[in-house]
Amino acid sequence: MSETAAQSSAPLRARAEIDLAALRANVRTLRALAPGAALMAVVKSDAYGHGAVPCARAAVEAGARWLGTATPEEALALRAAGIDDVRIMCWLWTPGGPWREAVEADLDVSVSGMWALREVVDAARAVGKTARVQLKGDTGLGRNGCQPGADWAELVAEALRAEADGVVRITGLWSHFACADEPGHPSIAAQLSTFREMLAYAEQAGVRPEVRHIANSPATLTLPEAHFDLVRTGVAVYGISPSPELGSSADLGLRPVMTLTASVALVKRVPGGHGVSYGHHYVTPGETTLGLIPVGYADGIPRHASGTGPVLVGGKWRTVAGRVAMDQFVVDLGGDEPAVGSEAVLFGPGDRGEPTAEDWAQAAGTIAYEIVTRIGTRVPRVYVNEGQAG
Repeated sequence: MSETAAQSSAPLRARAEIDLAALRANVRTLRALAPGAALMAVVKSDAYGHGAVPCARAAVEAGARWLGTATPEEALALRAAGIDDVRIMCWLWTPGGPWREAVEADLDVSVSGMWALREVVDAARAVGKTARVQLKGDTGLGRNGCQPGADWAELVAEALRAEADGVVRITGLWSHFACADEPGHPSIAAQLSTFREMLAYAEQAGVRPEVRHIANSPATLTLPEAHFDLVRTGVAVYGISPSPELGSSADLGLRPVMTLTASVALVKRVPGGHGVSYGHHYVTPGETTLGLIPVGYADGIPRHASGTGPVLVGGKWRTVAGRVAMDQFVVDLGGDEPAVGSEAVLFGPGDRGEPTAEDWAQAAGTIAYEIVTRIGTRVPRVYVNEGQAG
């Protein structure tokens, strides 16, 4: 039993329960939606706050053939944890990054410009090992990626020269959507067209990629024409809908993996007209009871959800009363007096009547991705259903 699993029966100030059976089921659901493509489980940012190593292992158990991270340090940490039997790609590089370590660890590294190609070539020569390189095109997102046209032609030509020298192997050609979570957005078709043109150019020049990929979670769910050889699924792996426009998690056949709970730290009766939390933005309308929930923005609870964030306490939805503070917030219990130490459920799958991460996203004016990813390291992750049976 893992250390975090051993904690599961111990009383905790707060805990983020991570259901690995739900994660495996989500991976299987997503694989079925793209049967002709391999699946990459994206585990960047500590698996969107869920814990990179346990989630990576569970995803591989469920059939993910690739793992994806943003930074090379994240990818190297997976290798250091003994995750060696799966391809790992990382894409967010800065000059002077750990290219040599990445080549030695057999990572697939993304290259968006000539500076990066030169650095990985130098590293491969120093190590004496062929580097696995994927060329990224900017098809319209305007972030990372090489521009179409002359820039793409130069990058492809230089990469092919390095491949002919045995220094690199061009393993992939890829890009990323800007608006795949907005069905019908005109940029989707435009980006697909540009991607096909960039693929055609590279392949006519002699590139023979192992994988071509552009589909993120929303494109995996809604755009089969974008699946190509590999789909990169991020937030959907964790059971969260990429966008309310696409439907809820349940509509998409996904189950949220994280349930965030805290122990009620104090219950007390107060008179009407009593100010609550900093600034007294909430004043009790009459005699009532207040419950203290011992998590705050240092734990990742969004301060923007002050006065709006939902919590299930004693079987009823409550709302954050006043401001979320660094370590705690208050709910108005309306006269109810749950026992100190009883469970407050901030979010979960929703099937016990509790709020979901999407409910918190709406309360805070953000997206559910941010809600789960920002849950901080003071909140222990407790893993359940770690075995393959789930």
